[in-house]
Amino acid sequence: MAEKATIARPYARAAFGAARERGDFAAWSGVLAAGAAVAEARGARSLFGNPNVSAQALAELIAGIAAERGVKVSVEHRNFLALLAENGRLGCLPELAAQYEALRAEVENMIDVEVVSALPLSAQQQATLSAALAKRFKRQVRITETVDPTLVGGAVVRAGDLVIDGSLKGRLERLEQQVAQP
Repeated sequence: MAEKATIARPYARAAFGAARERGDFAAWSGVLAAGAAVAEARGARSLFGNPNVSAQALAELIAGIAAERGVKVSVEHRNFLALLAENGRLGCLPELAAQYEALRAEVENMIDVEVVSALPLSAQQQATLSAALAKRFKRQVRITETVDPTLVGGAVVRAGDLVIDGSLKGRLERLEQQVAQP
């Protein structure tokens, strides 16, 4: 949703600036990821903007979840979450977290790659794929792997706007399109 992305942008930049100034990118990532998880949780929308739930209580809820995940939550993090809650922006946390991570990845020369494969990748396959993608993008690669048996075989690699579909399912669909064309 473009509107939420636009609203989230200045907050993401502010969080990134604070993280960069203090050198605690990981802590900010953890706090924002916890916030995004709460914002996406079923029933959370009813809490946001509810007059019976204070902004401070919402901020503490998110801070508590981040702390349970092992994140060291600072006063600055709590204040940031309270500011979002007071301004009615907690619903933008998923977009805010994504924008923050993009800024962080850029400064850390990192790219997130999603690999969806028919079977789990071996350590050797992950290492080979990571090395090839690092060479192509001239960045360090962080791979997130998902297994989808409907692919039949092969894998689909997503990195930013780039999608490489090397799955058997994708090949069969492309073959079907070629055969169907007059």
